[in-house]
Amino acid sequence: MLRKRRLLRLALIVAGAVIAVVAALFGVAWALTPIPDSTQADATAQGSVIYYRDGKTVIARQGVDRRNVELDKVPEHVRAAVIAAENRSFYEDSGVSIKGTARAVWSTVTGRQLQGGSTITQQLVRNYYSGLSQERSVVRKAKEIMIAIKVDQSKPKDWVLEQYLNTIYFGRGANGVQAAARAYFGKDVGDLTVAEGAYLAAVIQQPSRFAAPEGADLKAAEARWQSVIRAMTETGALTPEQAAAQRFPELKAPKKPFRLKGQARYMLQQVTDELNRRGYTDEDINGGGLKVVTTFDKKLMEAAERAVKGTLPESTPKKVRTGLAAVDPATGEVLAFYGGNPSRSQYDNAFSAKVMAGSTFKPYTLAAALESGLGLSTRVNGNSPMRVAGDPDHPIPNDGNRSYGWIDLVTATRNSVNTAFVDLAQKVGARKVAATAEAMGIPADQLGPHVDHASFPLGVASVSAVQNAAGFATFANEGVHMEAHVIRSVTNADGIKDVVRPVASQAIGKRAAADAVYAMRQVVEYGTGTAARLYDRPVAGKTGTTDDSKAVWFNGFTPQLATAVNMFRDDNETVSIPGYGVQFGGQLPAQVWRAFMAEAMEGKPVEQFAQPSGVGTWSGYEPRERDQIRHDDTPSREPEQPQRERSTPEETEPPLTDEEPFLDLVPEDEPRQRERPEQDAGPPPVDEEPPPVVPEGDTSPFGD
Repeated sequence: MLRKRRLLRLALIVAGAVIAVVAALFGVAWALTPIPDSTQADATAQGSVIYYRDGKTVIARQGVDRRNVELDKVPEHVRAAVIAAENRSFYEDSGVSIKGTARAVWSTVTGRQLQGGSTITQQLVRNYYSGLSQERSVVRKAKEIMIAIKVDQSKPKDWVLEQYLNTIYFGRGANGVQAAARAYFGKDVGDLTVAEGAYLAAVIQQPSRFAAPEGADLKAAEARWQSVIRAMTETGALTPEQAAAQRFPELKAPKKPFRLKGQARYMLQQVTDELNRRGYTDEDINGGGLKVVTTFDKKLMEAAERAVKGTLPESTPKKVRTGLAAVDPATGEVLAFYGGNPSRSQYDNAFSAKVMAGSTFKPYTLAAALESGLGLSTRVNGNSPMRVAGDPDHPIPNDGNRSYGWIDLVTATRNSVNTAFVDLAQKVGARKVAATAEAMGIPADQLGPHVDHASFPLGVASVSAVQNAAGFATFANEGVHMEAHVIRSVTNADGIKDVVRPVASQAIGKRAAADAVYAMRQVVEYGTGTAARLYDRPVAGKTGTTDDSKAVWFNGFTPQLATAVNMFRDDNETVSIPGYGVQFGGQLPAQVWRAFMAEAMEGKPVEQFAQPSGVGTWSGYEPRERDQIRHDDTPSREPEQPQRERSTPEETEPPLTDEEPFLDLVPEDEPRQRERPEQDAGPPPVDEEPPPVVPEGDTSPFGD
């Protein structure tokens, strides 16, 4: 008997010691297990949505499909359904369920599948806070329990429920109850019926199985839904009559995974790049819940693609690439572009590809001259060839080596006379030309390597279609350059809206802009760009053809819209279309431009350009008959006849010359050399190398 008492006393002592040790260990663990001060990235991440300029039509979605909502936006019956399905004692318990936790721990220890038992608070802790893994272990479970208790003690129950509803995964790629409401029923969570809310509560248990149930899975989903309805009557959320009136809801067909199609891939890339430049990180874009409204007009984007595909003949070789960019002169917004085929190249033809500007650069030289005080009546040497003192062995020719004599700047622009613009740049100074082009949107690093060459004003620098469109938009905007951009506004997850305000600067004066526009109107009316005419409104523009037609352009504008079209090959060879011959800026590029602009301007009011200034008694320019381009020489879309020589828009009668051409032009400001670019290094591999920049090769842009 005495022995039994001693054994009992010893057992009590041991038990007490064990309890004391366990309590001490729990106390230490409690003290060493604070509520994590950070959340899991995926738990709070909200994907961003990219919209067209209307702010409604979606271009792309990026990141996690989640839209957080405040608890008061979630109907009572939806909350009650979740509580009935997942944790009926939610508002009474201390954040954990002793019975359920014991069952879960036993299942974990014995190696059986974990049978739940976690409260809503525990589920939140596991999925919301960082530092907790998803492994099934006793240590992890103990840590989860301690944090859940601390959260219950420090946070209101409504806060816990709100975070839970916004965190939990519902299947169909939907994170949070708002995304789930849209995914399953095509409506906001606030519009869910009792039956629909009960189904979302049922889905939480097996989101993958119940996402789009069929056959046995559908029967299981219906049974689970019915159990939730029954549980809602047991908790008092529904009366028996209300429960009996419920019918299994009709689910929307699951949406196919969001895939970017066509130009959307290029649009998303440009939006992402601009967001990065404006200080938004990739993490912000993928998880910050941004609403990004772009400048892109859906109808104009479609019109751009139609213009290119509908104008280019079927015989166009695959290596020929075409880019189009349209910019609003008043805002700098890129309204539309065509970048090519995304399945062929990740680099687009409108933003990424940069090719020699050719004669589309001449208006920048003209602008610099007009800004320097010269007028349209200024006469320059248009004879050919022209030799410069710095490089007499490489004379600069005009197209067809024809001489024009001493001509004014309108004639020089209309007929795209190379030697006249070389002469003009010598008078003004090449650095003044470069500064003007930079002010109008052409980056300095693309101009710098070419400034000291005599051929600089002829467009040896490479530019993108967007850059060239934005540069010409400056003319249409009375000399004010607006920073080209593709984002209108960014609204963050808290509803704070950041409206993009592009940088605006007076690149050239109004008078210079108006006079330059007048000269470029003659290009379209009488010169190399007649194929771009819009017969219901005024158009100004400039063709561009580099030597051997390795890049061909038409760059033009109305007062409301500036558009650039380029064509080039990704192997830097001559742009030639079977049946249509070697291309020039006034041919297919001008026709693509016209097809797009005719649709873009349809229904728009007809606006007029500002009147040119006039110089002295000169009050306007009317071309002499002998200077006019014969309209019947304007290329058409009809394939050229085999017996016909290739024609260019410059096929005119040689104009009368005023005096013999100079054989040696000595620059007025500093010696220059004719550009002699490096040899072509070969075509850049598509889809692997950086964006294509068509090399200058061993030629200079002595085309139109």
